[in-house]
Amino acid sequence: MNLLLGYLRQAGTAVRFLLLATVVLGLLYPLTVFGVGQVVAPFQANGSVVKDPSGRPAASALISQVSADDAGTQDPSWFHARPSAVGWDPASSSASNLGPNDAKLLDAVAANRAAVAEAEGVSEADVPADAVTASGSGLDPHISPAYADLQVARVAAAHGLSPDVVQGLVDKSTSNGLEAFLGQPSVNVMLLNLDVAAASQP
Repeated sequence: MNLLLGYLRQAGTAVRFLLLATVVLGLLYPLTVFGVGQVVAPFQANGSVVKDPSGRPAASALISQVSADDAGTQDPSWFHARPSAVGWDPASSSASNLGPNDAKLLDAVAANRAAVAEAEGVSEADVPADAVTASGSGLDPHISPAYADLQVARVAAAHGLSPDVVQGLVDKSTSNGLEAFLGQPSVNVMLLNLDVAAASQP
């Protein structure tokens, strides 16, 4: 009898602990984290969603949004993101898993370099590395300032804007200071293309 009562007491203690842990860890903690996020960093906490010139939600600033055809050719009217091993599909974020000496990777890099050089009207030697290599996720919206500068003339012509105006948008979108402290300066293509769209409005 005493053994049974002991088991029941232990079971009761376990049930009470389970209920307490469920309330604290399953309810109070998530609500606290959610509330702090809404107060401290609401933009980031809500997915870093940016809006188009009309004020409608356009996309997340953390994911590259690319308009490309079935062959993977990006729309020439806009700044281009880095190549993607998954066709910029956020549902299948992944790298190519090809090693640096893999013939397939080397062939892809060579093809990308030739395509970028032709599209931008420059020599292949002037094409920066990030223009021909994919990021680890295949969805990185950031490119180097050098790659953004390379695209200014094409984008400006496509939208009837002055190259100086578009270059100013690139400069404004280039990370610096604390934002670039732990890495190299970069340009968010998603935000830059929204700025171009806004500047193109009549």
